Amino acid sequence: MTALAPTARDAALATLGECKVCAHRCGVNRLAGPAGLCGAGRVPRVFSAQIEVGDELELIPAFAIALSGCNMRCAFCITGDESWHATRGRNPDTAALAARAVHAIESGAVKSVLILGGEPTVHLPWLLEFAGLLPAEARLVLKTNGLSTAHAREFLDGVFDVWLVDFKFGSDVCAMELSRTPGYRAALEETLVWASEHADLIVRHLLMPGHVECCWKPIAAWLAQQLPEAKVSLRFGYWPAWQAERIAGLDRAITSEEQAHTLAIAQRFGLHLIP
Repeated sequence: MTALAPTARDAALATLGECKVCAHRCGVNRLAGPAGLCGAGRVPRVFSAQIEVGDELELIPAFAIALSGCNMRCAFCITGDESWHATRGRNPDTAALAARAVHAIESGAVKSVLILGGEPTVHLPWLLEFAGLLPAEARLVLKTNGLSTAHAREFLDGVFDVWLVDFKFGSDVCAMELSRTPGYRAALEETLVWASEHADLIVRHLLMPGHVECCWKPIAAWLAQQLPEAKVSLRFGYWPAWQAERIAGLDRAITSEEQAHTLAIAQRFGLHLIP
């Protein structure tokens, strides 16, 4: 992680006046208050900050900070209320939060500091402010849905050591039906290629019931062709959270057959799976 100049944080804050930090490019004035699809204003809210062990083995234990508000509307979101509503959680004392993260690092309690949401990139100025309070040797991880823009990534270059990107949908049709996200694949692929060149990239995919062929298989094929060396994390812990039970096919867990088929596809394409 590189040190940040205050001018970079100020410039990032100014971008919220006509916000285009994510792929929706709403163009709204978030400096005036909550606006846009994410519903976020100029300052994020934190709904969780604690040591967690549920992520990839090379990242845990991690001091994980979860920010409210997201630019996707995934029906199966495991943190649905906080992710869909940017006003949940509490306004952070950024210096105190950074001090907690530093203490966790220096005490040896964690391997990394992980920022997630919601979608953290919609809170771009705060990300830069927080990162600037951490020591250079801190391993900082951005857990993101990947809907950033080139404009936002200019500010984030060198800030995060690891980009943990959720590649949720292999089909734009599924992305629209399940998360109300147009142009999903193009935005995700652009982010993934950039992240592979600017940070340590981990691509995560949460397998959804009934979506092996339409989502996982095309994702696997694209990764094999475009990012064959990328670390890929398959997650089989899906459960029908938030509004998933209202959608036919998403109201159940993954079957053993679906899990086996998913792993067979990964093996066929020679993907670099990590635990």
